[in-house]
Amino acid sequence: MRSLRILIGCETSGVMRRAFSARGHDVWSCDLLPAEDGSNRHIVCDVRDLLDDGWDLLAVMHPPCTRLCRSGRRWMSGPGKWTPPKKLPRGRTVEDLRAEFEEGVSLFIDCWRAPIVCVAIENPVMNDLARDRMPVDLPAPQIVQPFWFGEPAYKATGFYLRGLPELTETNRLPEPERGSDEWKAWSIVHRAPRTADRWKIRSRTFEGVAEACADQWGEYAIKEAA
Repeated sequence: MRSLRILIGCETSGVMRRAFSARGHDVWSCDLLPAEDGSNRHIVCDVRDLLDDGWDLLAVMHPPCTRLCRSGRRWMSGPGKWTPPKKLPRGRTVEDLRAEFEEGVSLFIDCWRAPIVCVAIENPVMNDLARDRMPVDLPAPQIVQPFWFGEPAYKATGFYLRGLPELTETNRLPEPERGSDEWKAWSIVHRAPRTADRWKIRSRTFEGVAEACADQWGEYAIKEAA
């Protein structure tokens, strides 16, 4: 089987890197932080520094999205567009938040326009302010859930795809009764306590999702490159 050169951007956990690597691909991850698993297949850098290095597939897993997603819109603007927000996070200024917004937009667009045939960028559904700044060819994201892939958990995950098919569920689990103890356990990502590591818990890729990505996107990219 042909091996692909794959870059996993904005990942420290190594979950997606390991899934593709297990299938024989030449895979590297990168992030501004070191890899949690201490892998020597991880580069500490801005993903944009590596986009021109001849990759077959780019998967950007957790780019900063706080200012781009719908839940964060209230901090960016009041009614209408770019009116003064009614409230700001403690200790933050409008200038801070808009700088983060501009950086998030820039990173997303640079990755989307990367000279790579197959691209997947994980991001929630965007707010209207961010969507106005996106390329016209950007599709709506595919929203998947971990329980579609055998993981007993809720975590709506959006993938913006270029040159790749939408994921097909592999092992859909029956959902628990809402409000039950099992349902609460499935909702642990959303119920994570507000600690310094909360972002890691909320951003970590589930192994079942990573396995599906590696199988389905890897096989598709190989066929397209043949």
